[in-house]
Amino acid sequence: MPMMFKKSVLAVMLGALAAGQLYAAEVPEGTLLAEKQELVWNVGANPATLDPQKIEGVVETNYAQQLFETLVISDEKGRIKPGAAISWEHSNDFKTWTFHLRPNAKWSNGDPVVAGDFVYAWQRLADPNTAAPYATFLEFVQLKNAAQVVSGKLPVSELGVEAKDEHTLVLHLIEPVPYVDKLVEYIVLAPVNKKVIEQFGSEWTKPGNLVGNGAFILKSAVVNEKTELERNPYYWDNKHTRLDRVTLLPIVSSSTDVARYRAGDEDVTHGEMPIESYIKIKNDLPDELYHTPLLCTYMYEVNMQKSPFNDVKVRKALSLALERSLLTDKVLQQGQNVTYSFTPTFINGGEKITKPEWANWSQTQRNQEAIKLLKEAGFDSNHPLNFKLLYNTSDNYKKLASATQAIWKKNLQGIVNVTLENQEWKTYLDSLHQGDFEVARVRWCADYNEATTFLNYYLSNSTNNISSYKSAEYDRLVSSSFNEPMEEKRAEIYAQAEKVLEKDTALIPVYNYVSPRLIKPWVKGFAVQHPGQNYYLKDVYIIKH
Repeated sequence: MPMMFKKSVLAVMLGALAAGQLYAAEVPEGTLLAEKQELVWNVGANPATLDPQKIEGVVETNYAQQLFETLVISDEKGRIKPGAAISWEHSNDFKTWTFHLRPNAKWSNGDPVVAGDFVYAWQRLADPNTAAPYATFLEFVQLKNAAQVVSGKLPVSELGVEAKDEHTLVLHLIEPVPYVDKLVEYIVLAPVNKKVIEQFGSEWTKPGNLVGNGAFILKSAVVNEKTELERNPYYWDNKHTRLDRVTLLPIVSSSTDVARYRAGDEDVTHGEMPIESYIKIKNDLPDELYHTPLLCTYMYEVNMQKSPFNDVKVRKALSLALERSLLTDKVLQQGQNVTYSFTPTFINGGEKITKPEWANWSQTQRNQEAIKLLKEAGFDSNHPLNFKLLYNTSDNYKKLASATQAIWKKNLQGIVNVTLENQEWKTYLDSLHQGDFEVARVRWCADYNEATTFLNYYLSNSTNNISSYKSAEYDRLVSSSFNEPMEEKRAEIYAQAEKVLEKDTALIPVYNYVSPRLIKPWVKGFAVQHPGQNYYLKDVYIIKH
């Protein structure tokens, strides 16, 4: 008997909309547009790569989402809508998903975008030779044979993704996943053009070589200066895209960022404000300053492959003694919320996550317990714990690292001595992946709106799990969530998994992010409230000013 398919309600609605409504830059009637449709946005760093299958950071995603389009995209509130796929459906058991591609979609060189392009890209992501940081994302999707392909035990041809015909992509899963349509927005699942990659090899992402299926094309890129994009005339909805040119800046310093904005050199700043001048900015530019609660957690990763951080007592002591409220309320002062869990409680499925018991203790009680644990681990004032705290270049991260250093020294009565180590973004990423750190500042942000986008991070086989944390109990809990179709019951499992992370102190969570950003009054359509930080510039337009 053939497997019955259920049409996604959202897909039906959006598929119908796709036929008759616009998705790019929906300009209200009567709006006067500026003659010059150009945007300058500071993204905050140079991208480590523009290759979708090799991306792992928010910076790179912000660049690549303009050049490539995934099966689905999202609106300003984070709600999914059709992207490269116009509609989709799933089987009753959620193990088979079928996506129908736009028949009029083309690459920026005029080639048609076909299902085989997605198959090639996903196989490339899984191929061990690609060394993709996010290869295990395919395992989170529960794609058939993903684990075996990623580990090199099976050829990429055995991956559970199929081009049924040129415009029909079928995903075969080993476990039910009711939210696959959320997962496939992530940029590592964007299609790539096989012909172009084979022609240019590792040079294929350079200006003049890069071919994408997004709303913009790569015109030029100068490291530490700027990247310029232009409209892609072959994009399926190009006639409704308003911006003709986009300039992306890699300014790391938040002070320089704001100064450039005030001077009129930028239209949109990076999602950080300089701590020392934030209040003045808030008073001077109240109508241009936006705050977005983000599905992101600021945390300290502890390398469990290095002694003594393989001792849970050491990790727990550092977590207990970290006075988080000093960092959020005294250092940052921009609305960040202290957290004691890795997964934000306001993500889909996070509502049942609770604080640990010690979160209700006074800081004095926490410090006393932390010192006790360190002494049990063999550390005291005569034999202090010395280690390096790694952070990437950022004015704010430097201030946070210095404050953390001082808090641990004071609260642990000199038993801990921290040396600060700063590295540029790309070098910092390399250090994390090579395990060349002891304790490191890390930010993790949602790839989709479901708690597993966080919980998958600490699975024993996750390529993102840089701390080398391993727990059979944790793996079992997260795995069991894929078999639970009921959202309420999945939320209970997620809460149990978070308790395991806290018991083992797999990380030291600090706060959930907000993104303070300046945007010029004439910039419209920038998805400043998007909780997942997916900013599609095809939706942006400039009004007359």
